[in-house]
Amino acid sequence: MAAIPQDYVERVGSLVSARQRVLLGLAGAPGSGKSTLALALAQAFADLSIVVPMDGFHLANVELQRLGLAGRKGAPETFDAAGYVALLRRIREQRSDEIVYAPEFRRAIEEPIAGAIPVRSSVRLIITEGNYLLLENGAWAEIAGLLDEIWYVDADPTLRVQRLIDRHVHFGRSRSAAEEWVQSSDEKNARLIETTRSRAHVVFRW
Repeated sequence: MAAIPQDYVERVGSLVSARQRVLLGLAGAPGSGKSTLALALAQAFADLSIVVPMDGFHLANVELQRLGLAGRKGAPETFDAAGYVALLRRIREQRSDEIVYAPEFRRAIEEPIAGAIPVRSSVRLIITEGNYLLLENGAWAEIAGLLDEIWYVDADPTLRVQRLIDRHVHFGRSRSAAEEWVQSSDEKNARLIETTRSRAHVVFRW
């Protein structure tokens, strides 16, 4: 597991000690290491935390095809942003006798799976990560008001792109197809996400 500088761990610890429940958001471009950071923080606060990724709100492939968006999978319009906001609101307002079930995205099949992550009321640190937590348009604009902090996860662009290509190859694309997808889709999304960086409370750089 990647090591997190101690000052970031202490920052999260201070948030947790001051509140009954903390919702921490991790935003950043594709391949920046959001998932890695989320898992590392969850490990650092193992008895208190759970990770609830935004990627569970990908639209299903059949719906992307119906909408003509299969070639833009990963863009803001290919997510159920309002559904994600509704989940965050349910988690924020969760009753003590309630379990909130969140979806997750399974890369092996490239599809979201409903009800895969049980969030119990006793969990004090909710770590949610995704590309568009800092966008200011549509339903995305409601996210910031539901989270206690949002960190922007930064990474060296060359390393980030290489990670993306390797990820796509690992999950079945040829290297040439992976490179084409990264340049035509992932990097287009990355440029949009980078414009939201100034809204973050913290910039985390690996």
